[in-house]
Amino acid sequence: MPALKSAFNNSVPQFSAILKSLNPDLVIYDYNQPWVPTIAAELNIPAVEFLTPGAAMCSLSLHRYNKPGVEFPFPEIQLKGFFQTRFRRVVEETFREGNAVQGPLTAMGKSFKIILFNTCRELEGKYVDYLSILTGKKIVPVGPLVQEVVNKTEETEVLDWLDKKSDSSTVFVSFGSEFFLSKEEIQEVAHGLETSGVNFIWVVRFPVGETTRVAEALPKGFLDRVGKRGLIVEGWAPQAQILAHSSTGGFVSHCGWNSVLESLNFGVPIIAMPMQLDQPPNARLVEELGVAVEVEREEDGRLSRHEIAKVIRKVVVEESGEGIRVKAKEFSNNVQLR
Repeated sequence: MPALKSAFNNSVPQFSAILKSLNPDLVIYDYNQPWVPTIAAELNIPAVEFLTPGAAMCSLSLHRYNKPGVEFPFPEIQLKGFFQTRFRRVVEETFREGNAVQGPLTAMGKSFKIILFNTCRELEGKYVDYLSILTGKKIVPVGPLVQEVVNKTEETEVLDWLDKKSDSSTVFVSFGSEFFLSKEEIQEVAHGLETSGVNFIWVVRFPVGETTRVAEALPKGFLDRVGKRGLIVEGWAPQAQILAHSSTGGFVSHCGWNSVLESLNFGVPIIAMPMQLDQPPNARLVEELGVAVEVEREEDGRLSRHEIAKVIRKVVVEESGEGIRVKAKEFSNNVQLR
């Protein structure tokens, strides 16, 4: 992300020249480009901000910044355990005076009359309305904007493996492209998957330059014990295609916003395991909606293999999770009928 922001900032002269040349009727800018409205205003071009995080997370953050000490009006997404302290630090660092991220907050105020969000009222209606109050601008949901499912011929191994599994029998396990599990977390997730008895596709990633091999990071004998029930993919997997597949019955997810939208767009219930940043509020949101169950952590934040296995089985297999599975399908149907 720092490299991306640096590239954006270095492109200011070129962007200004393009605006002068094209003279568009409107500019839509990302929150990583907080300088856009200033340049656009000099050319009398309206600029509208497009925010990719969820409205619930943004309203919670802005509330804590604008109204310190005042209770947030939606306690159902208040954070659990050690995530409370961690998220408080995120808010403080984001809005600290002089912080480099102060620019995007100012840019939100310069957005012309409205702010666009990658969300929908079915998912975050009350948070959209509250965010309008906090910002003084109309919040316009334009989502969910998710990756289109393309022809599967490019990724035949993973999808062919899924084709051999029964409907809704498999969990997809992925923690996004910007977070890496610790060795201890890999061990707990692996044991949880093994104990659950559920089929799984697990995307395992390591930081650039890390020399650890997948087999070395997993518990001894894990691959032999799970056999054909599990598929380990290193680095990347076609997430949209996997979530859209009829054999996928659950998503073990960090609850990054794009992953949440994709999972619900395809009607897949979520086994929520948030790690950082906006993920804890997102996890609380989807659990509130009844389309997810969050994995409870130890008091110190550690993951428990037993809790992981328990939640996977509830969401995918057990009768007690039927309501969650039904609500996820209903949400998908409602959104796709819009």
